[in-house]
Amino acid sequence: MIENFHGGDVYSREIMYDFSANINPLGMPDGVKRALINNIGKFERYPDIRCTELKRALSAHECVCAENIVCGNGAADLIYRAVQTLKPKRALISAPTFSEYERALSSVDCHLEHYFTHEEDNFSVRDDILQQVCGMDMMFICNPNNPVGNLIDMDLLGLIIKKCAECGTVLIIDECFIDFVEKYSGIDCVIPENTIILKAFTKIYAMAGLRLGYMLCGSRTLADKIQDCGQCWSVSVPAQIAGIAALDENNYVLKSVALVTEERLYLSGCLKKLGFKVYPSSANFILFKCQFPLDKLLLKHKIAIRNCSDYIGLGKEWFRVAVMTHEKNQALIAAIERCIQTYG
Repeated sequence: MIENFHGGDVYSREIMYDFSANINPLGMPDGVKRALINNIGKFERYPDIRCTELKRALSAHECVCAENIVCGNGAADLIYRAVQTLKPKRALISAPTFSEYERALSSVDCHLEHYFTHEEDNFSVRDDILQQVCGMDMMFICNPNNPVGNLIDMDLLGLIIKKCAECGTVLIIDECFIDFVEKYSGIDCVIPENTIILKAFTKIYAMAGLRLGYMLCGSRTLADKIQDCGQCWSVSVPAQIAGIAALDENNYVLKSVALVTEERLYLSGCLKKLGFKVYPSSANFILFKCQFPLDKLLLKHKIAIRNCSDYIGLGKEWFRVAVMTHEKNQALIAAIERCIQTYG
């Protein structure tokens, strides 16, 4: 049994600052809040099971046919639906990476293989991964990867897409954190038939509680299969309203990327000065290495960070922190300094 362990647990503990969940530090956009308030009377209706208006908005935003889009109750819901639909017998994922891929694949008794990245290489995916693709029914790539925050080389990603097409492997590229990345082109809008791009409103629009994600599928046939798997009303009325409104928040996204880029540099620099090994990140979180139980010590200061001991390929000495506002980042560093003094 795989342990169900994620960040964002503010319910069983008294937390003042939650650095364990990688949510936009600016919070939900005001335009989204207004849309929810102004449409609250619609919440009594059943949701549109086809997400017609939301898919239309996503189609314009992503330059992908609406028929190739599947909406769901967050990215995790769609991961499970894709796996339950296609029922792969063999699958490949990198390590370390997001644990829900493995949980979903285990639910259909899939034989799982890992491509292990290495600490001395900053946990980067290299071209030797191509040797493991053939014979796989499904492959997951997280870009930028969680919990490291690093990006896969675009040329290598192109080779992986090509290799998966040659081998008949369904490739799911998880881009849930891609909107935080500065100056990154992403994949071309022409998505290969066997490829799925997974995205979510959870992180960039701070809509974790509303639960809204979507898949951009390389074919309508694939999209229809995944759409038909799972319950009909997986996307609530509030989530659909919020999603449509969020797609108009272009200035908010630009402001968010600028803030996260600046504060990631600040937070990484502070952690390095404190003596921690910090790994390069392009996302809104940072992985670092610490030789003492920092998460437990910080809880005494009502601060939560992510212990990464449950990630395959990592251990109890690795921790992940979200990039927050400058004031909150300063509070975290000050608390860590006190923990170092206490522990020492």
